[in-house]
Amino acid sequence: MPVDRPRSVLLAAPRGYCAGVDRAVIAVEKALEQYGAPVYVRKQIVHNVHVVSELEKAGAIFVDEVEEVPHGSHIVFSAHGVSPAVVQGAADRDLAAIDATCPLVTKVHREAVRFAKQEYRILLIGHEGHEEVEGTMGHAPDRTILIGTPEEADTVEVPADEPLIWLSQTTLSVDETMETVRRLRARFPHLQDPPSDDICYATQNRQVAIKKVAPDADLVIVVGSANSSNSVRLVEVALEYGAKAAYRIDYASEIEQAWFEGVATVGVSSGASVPEVLVEQVLADLADAGFADVTIVKTAEEDLMFSLPKELRTDKSGKQDERALGGRTRT
Repeated sequence: MPVDRPRSVLLAAPRGYCAGVDRAVIAVEKALEQYGAPVYVRKQIVHNVHVVSELEKAGAIFVDEVEEVPHGSHIVFSAHGVSPAVVQGAADRDLAAIDATCPLVTKVHREAVRFAKQEYRILLIGHEGHEEVEGTMGHAPDRTILIGTPEEADTVEVPADEPLIWLSQTTLSVDETMETVRRLRARFPHLQDPPSDDICYATQNRQVAIKKVAPDADLVIVVGSANSSNSVRLVEVALEYGAKAAYRIDYASEIEQAWFEGVATVGVSSGASVPEVLVEQVLADLADAGFADVTIVKTAEEDLMFSLPKELRTDKSGKQDERALGGRTRT
């Protein structure tokens, strides 16, 4: 179908790397510089196939469990966090552990521990099997019940005589999470809110930006990996808020020409674990396809930075490393 409107791109901002991802990726890079290859990483440091591939080329070895790591080696815990049992398992193998858990995930861990000690029953809203959820549940396994969907909120059973509080995985859809909370509170009026919102600022900001882009987009392209919860949510949010079509890709080479049929406006965003170079490649391919006019749709400014793990804040000579607070440009 021919298009009689000018072809253009609406580029969402913020998008891409968040402070926690930046910190985690730099942590692996720094560990390789400081200790030499190999450095082991439990699970994917962040959920992006390109980032993992580049770090593997540099000498990182990704493993599923600490039992796979040779005694006495260096290991980095991923940005998604780990349970106390994993920390103990690393100690039992005399591993030099570097904790690259996002500080916002660590906050949820501390909340779980605190509320469990106060004998709350914790309803954790999140996706079963996700590393962040496994880590959080591991901090209060006997006090936590996982709620995976709003529908599960309608059937979950909790002890009637216990105080009740909800926590959430940090990378969920804001709208779906609050719908789950609404349904839970309808059944359990005594349900308490956490002291602060658990869904991370970056997840919220990227969803707000794509909500702004979606109504004017014939097509939305989200750069991000299939196991990236926040990237998958961006596609869902785009469709929910008016995009006529939306797709997730890892690389520009995955774009299909058929997607452009009848399309005048393409929205572009990327998940919180996606380096900007991948977005630039998408924009270059879109320009080749006639979508050279790019308008940035900015809904927030992000300037948050997190300190690196303490083991990595200095270089080999003992001087503070210039990347001690993270340091890549984020958009």
